[in-house]
Amino acid sequence: MATAAEFVRPRLYEIKEAARLCSIGRSKACEEIRLGRLRTVRIGRRRLVPLQYIDDYVALLMRESEDSN
Repeated sequence: MATAAEFVRPRLYEIKEAARLCSIGRSKACEEIRLGRLRTVRIGRRRLVPLQYIDDYVALLMRESEDSN
């Protein structure tokens, strides 16, 4: 039987993991970060993407798609 901890989704993702969740490549994710479209947080020298920022990025893409139609 699985424990409760096995069902908890991480709240922070490395850039490559966030890119995978967004179905984009790592270099595209880095470009979107550079442009300020995909936000990140810093913990020490690490740059991580909170789950909320991934959701915000997807919402941005959806708005842009609706605006272009």
